[in-house]
Amino acid sequence: MQKQSHFIFLILFPIILFSQNEVCFEIEDNPNPNHPAFSIFSKYVNVLDCIHIYAESNISDEKVLHVAAIAAELLDNNEDGVIDDPLIEASLIELNTIMPVFQSENGNSIDTFFDNLEDDGCTGAVLFRNEIDPSQPGHWGDYATVEEVLHTINSCGHVEVYPSLYALEPNSSYLTDAMDLARGGQFINIPDPYPEEAWYHYDDWSCEYDCMAMEYLYWCIVTNMGILADAQTCAGIADEWEPCTPELFESTDTLMFNLVTNPENKLPQLAPDGNYCPANAGIKKKINPMSFSILSTYPNPFNPTTTIRFNIAVETFHRTSLLQIFDITGRVVETLVNENLVPGKHDVVWDANNQVSGIYFVELVSGQNRSVQKLVLLK
Repeated sequence: MQKQSHFIFLILFPIILFSQNEVCFEIEDNPNPNHPAFSIFSKYVNVLDCIHIYAESNISDEKVLHVAAIAAELLDNNEDGVIDDPLIEASLIELNTIMPVFQSENGNSIDTFFDNLEDDGCTGAVLFRNEIDPSQPGHWGDYATVEEVLHTINSCGHVEVYPSLYALEPNSSYLTDAMDLARGGQFINIPDPYPEEAWYHYDDWSCEYDCMAMEYLYWCIVTNMGILADAQTCAGIADEWEPCTPELFESTDTLMFNLVTNPENKLPQLAPDGNYCPANAGIKKKINPMSFSILSTYPNPFNPTTTIRFNIAVETFHRTSLLQIFDITGRVVETLVNENLVPGKHDVVWDANNQVSGIYFVELVSGQNRSVQKLVLLK
């Protein structure tokens, strides 16, 4: 597995980088300078409130912003300023998802970070300075930004929210069943050699079964994007991954092709190019968070009722407001509100007496405005 004095930019204006990438995010000071894990970083970018990028001082602004753009493109693949899957959004926010960027594998920074992080964030992968190249996003080889950001989103998002599809343990999910087929059998330890019929034969002995599954998910997503389709890349990765073009992927790995391309699963389909500046990206960060949002859920955890307090903004007046409850699989279990509401605060009680214990999500939507919070039902 590939490893993983500042400038304040005006967020309402695109940042034109030397590579001509257009990125509408700002680099800020480290918001947690006294935290023992985060104190080693000096640069910070908040990506759509979902991924917090922390970088050491010697990582160039261009590279830090490139990581932010890639993360945003993978979360908001159609670049309309709205994250494609609200449940993934909620999970990344809930787990305080972190993407750390280090100078190199050498030195004490990585040990300092992980020794002190404890439960203060979800870190699915790390990045190093030499793995970021804004001039050739997605290019296989030394470049690893797309891979490590995908690992972060998948591990802190998809594995948590949709375990029946993406859990990483043997016999636990659609993903692992498909991987066992792709590897020519279920191998807890790496076989030597892989069966002849296998088309996925990862051989890093430091990567255990769950790590193999995460790598497999990455290969499937980026293959479908067409990132690996050139002849040089196909030859370079053949020892590990054979179906390197979208066409080969569709004909070889039917199970994962169907999962990746199913629109209900909302996985990114388009390869990121390092440009992210939808019209409302900057405006979104300027909106008062109290103007349209779920303000609180109380009690939470709860049994069997909880009160959801939310605020309707003036700009959403005369628009239908939809307040719905989703289970962990993304299925709507109840619609609490589906009507025009006057601006201001509203309280709605959800009685979950007929539901089973577990994690749920409440989502408030009106036009392009969206707010999500996690609920925990304990019976």
